[in-house]
Amino acid sequence: MTQEPQELGKAQEPVSLDRALASFTERWSPRIVTAVNDYDVRIAKVEGEHVWHVHDHTDEFFLVLDGELHIALREPSGERTVVLPKGSVFTVPRGTEHKPCAPVPTALLLFEPTGTLTVGDRHDEVPDHVDATTGHALH
Repeated sequence: MTQEPQELGKAQEPVSLDRALASFTERWSPRIVTAVNDYDVRIAKVEGEHVWHVHDHTDEFFLVLDGELHIALREPSGERTVVLPKGSVFTVPRGTEHKPCAPVPTALLLFEPTGTLTVGDRHDEVPDHVDATTGHALH
């Protein structure tokens, strides 16, 4: 049985993140598993580098379900990289330029306002392996 994001206000069924992650292979192409108020809960498989980008009006929440994620940040005090092993969470503050990178195959859970573009409001040129999307329905 496929598990689709549910419309707000309707009863939902539990979503198995393991099954949801097994349902697609694309990297840097998140799937929407559910919604919380005006936010999408997305999962993604990632590997390699994303793109430098910034979300002008929203923070971006990352939870590493498996693997390891590095997030390079350009902050007023300079550039730094945070490393998130499995089970770690991190929030990139709105307006902070950042570039996620996964040195190994990694699974993520993200919270973002519905309609947020994966490459932010401003970004470098988007490489072919990065899907510039507001998230795909879970198939």
